Amino acid sequence: MPVKIRFTSAAAAGLVLAKVGHPQRDEPLQTSKEVFTIDENDEMTLAAIFLKPFKNLTAHRFSHHSSLDQHEMMTYAGAIFDSEDGLLEKGCDIAKRLYSKSNHPNIKSGDLCISLIKDIEVDGEFIQGLCILKSESVVPFLSISTRDGDLELHTEQGINPDKIDKGCLILNHLATKGYYVLTFDRTGSDSRFWVRDFLGVVPIADSPFLTNKYANMAVAFMEKEKKEKPAAEDDAPPWDASNAARDAITYFEEKEKFNLGEFEEEVLKTPEAKAKFAEHRSQIEEEQGQKLEDSFEISKKDVTKAKKKIRTAMKLDTGVEIRLKPALAAKPEQLLEHGFDEEKKMKFIKIYFNEDLAE
Repeated sequence: MPVKIRFTSAAAAGLVLAKVGHPQRDEPLQTSKEVFTIDENDEMTLAAIFLKPFKNLTAHRFSHHSSLDQHEMMTYAGAIFDSEDGLLEKGCDIAKRLYSKSNHPNIKSGDLCISLIKDIEVDGEFIQGLCILKSESVVPFLSISTRDGDLELHTEQGINPDKIDKGCLILNHLATKGYYVLTFDRTGSDSRFWVRDFLGVVPIADSPFLTNKYANMAVAFMEKEKKEKPAAEDDAPPWDASNAARDAITYFEEKEKFNLGEFEEEVLKTPEAKAKFAEHRSQIEEEQGQKLEDSFEISKKDVTKAKKKIRTAMKLDTGVEIRLKPALAAKPEQLLEHGFDEEKKMKFIKIYFNEDLAE
């Protein structure tokens, strides 16, 4: 079961700052010379800003090929949790690690904030967390102030809290298993660099994660299989691929527990489809960096998320696009008819309706 996390009582206890340049462009690394002391009145406000992105994220844990004792990031976090006095030294070590991993030309320089957060509630217990945020861009903002009895406007450059590019929250929870880590990368393109190279984490294979992975795999696989069907079956309607994906999702909706063998028999059915799905799963496992379990409790919330990804639009090569509302997308054959015109040598879709509702 996923843990229950509440940030309502969280407060920022200390802050280490850094400017992380790009080594290949001879941009330097600058780090704090001392821990930035946060005003008591700002502790909860800053914590709320720092922790805002860490909601509804997939849980991760630190992973090492030989031993967690040799994992740098886990060692740094553990030292800080053991003693707040280590925040400056280990915070700077974290900045140095990020700098050393920033060699790819697509990686941008940026500002780094490393904050020790206290009183994060996890499963009813108040614990510490280490929040790491990287902002790769600054934005202009306006400030009005009073001077000599009048008001004046200033323009400044700063970090937009809603536009933080990369982040990590290490919770002092499940320490023996690699801690409980939440992470995000808004750019997406450098997620391998942030998640694997810098942080060294892998997803925790819990019920939501596995449901999400298998349900999304099933949708993508079934749609791809139908689109790549042999020419002899090419008289199938354009919505046939989406129907196949819905059939796969139905398995997750009707079952309480996923079993790979059962899924193969009830959904994939043919030996060819089973073999192709196994190959598809192996590719996902390689990209993910870990093997996916064959059996788990199904998270209904994540099934609903996967169902929303089933295509509800048909984009045709003639420039026509037909978009269906969810109710009709589930059974398009009720109001759509598919066929082939011998004279034009083209496929067609006939749409039944009562009136045009466009204004």
